[in-house]
Amino acid sequence: MATSTTDVKELIAKKESIEAEMKQLLEVLDAQNGVGMNGRLVDAENFPRSDIDVYAVRVARNQIIRLQNDHKALMNDIEKGLHAVHAEAREKRVETRETREEEVGIVLQPFASIQSVAPYSPADQAGLRIGDKLIQFGSISCNNFQTLEDISTLVQHSIERSIRVCVHRGNHRAEINLIPKRWEGRALLGCKIVPSNSM
Repeated sequence: MATSTTDVKELIAKKESIEAEMKQLLEVLDAQNGVGMNGRLVDAENFPRSDIDVYAVRVARNQIIRLQNDHKALMNDIEKGLHAVHAEAREKRVETRETREEEVGIVLQPFASIQSVAPYSPADQAGLRIGDKLIQFGSISCNNFQTLEDISTLVQHSIERSIRVCVHRGNHRAEINLIPKRWEGRALLGCKIVPSNSM
């Protein structure tokens, strides 16, 4: 699987090469009276058609099927590679941001925590866990948090939009993309948040 931008670019180049080859083979089929991938190779009496090169059509079709399978596998590898590259980039951005915060002496303290998370809720799907301590919820941090109404208002204005949430979990920091949305349970998140001063 691709693990770097270079790997992904090589896979994309292979994909484009396969697509160009398939295009040429499809042109071969079109040249055979437009027989394509599904046109009949025999006439009404079940004899090989005399108006086309049956052998060339069969070879082209087999090659196209093989290339289509290769193309599908490549697309899966490209998708996985892009996810890996983006995840690595996100981790580097978080590390850089944390380093910059430490350098300038910014230490964000938890202002709330997750008391409960409903199964299959948006919060559960995003990866929030009971006991997570919120240090940033979108634009909200210990520097401007006043009441839970602040969070509720932000959530109401962010339906179907990603909110960047940073939490302290055990001995490490985690970053989560939380998307408020309607679901079969209550509220838009499906979790209970309590202020730090009430814990």
